[in-house]
Amino acid sequence: MAIDLSMPILIVDDYATMIRIIRNLLGQIGFENVDDAADGSLALTKLRARKYALVISDWNMEPMTGYDLLREVRADPELAATPFIMVTAESKTENVIAAKKAGVNNYIVKPFNAQPLQNKIETVFASSAPAA
Repeated sequence: MAIDLSMPILIVDDYATMIRIIRNLLGQIGFENVDDAADGSLALTKLRARKYALVISDWNMEPMTGYDLLREVRADPELAATPFIMVTAESKTENVIAAKKAGVNNYIVKPFNAQPLQNKIETVFASSAPAA
């Protein structure tokens, strides 16, 4: 499936090194229109100012977690349809279930490289509706 490599992507993580890693992985895949935010509240501000085609957010952040950001995005009619991939170091079943119930499109567990990230992105855009 062909994905628009020029689509704007927002990376949300409170750890600058992780933002750099994800940005580099996206670059390896061919994405070049990548923005970032250091926490969920900054991400919301950016999401309301610009239309992003995809959000890739860490779960564990302060003061607003990726889970809280996901819930805010899904509750906002202007943002609700934005594809959202959650990144986490934990693969706890209850977290995956909570994220799915909140409307996450996909989930990726650290560490990962470009191929699984590309697979997750392709899966998100192959299915237009959020996971139930």
